Amino acid sequence: MMRRIALPALVLAAGVTFAACGSQGVDLAENDPNREGAVLFQENCAGCHTLSEIGAEGSAISIGDRERVDGPNFDQRAETKDQILYAIRNGGFSGAVMPENIVTGEEAEKVADFLAEYAGKEKPPPAGPNG
Repeated sequence: MMRRIALPALVLAAGVTFAACGSQGVDLAENDPNREGAVLFQENCAGCHTLSEIGAEGSAISIGDRERVDGPNFDQRAETKDQILYAIRNGGFSGAVMPENIVTGEEAEKVADFLAEYAGKEKPPPAGPNG
């Protein structure tokens, strides 16, 4: 009897934890030409990158929160389409953590168009003593 109760509770707890991590949702208009790229970014990239435009919170906010899989904060870092496509093909710029070709072909183009348009819109906060 205990096993029947424990398993659904465990699955529910894992689902709540997963749902709270990474992103909040795409808030671009249905007719925005970058909407599909935003959805693809949310599905494939939001767990490791931050971008307020779609509610993605995957990057560390302070140095004390850093994890090995944290990618760049795209609120603070602008990229060109060519740079984004390079990173997608090669697993980021260092090749350490990001999977190569996480999206390919037309999907990669759409992510790159979206990110080139929306990344870097927020100025970085001033550095403080705690990072």
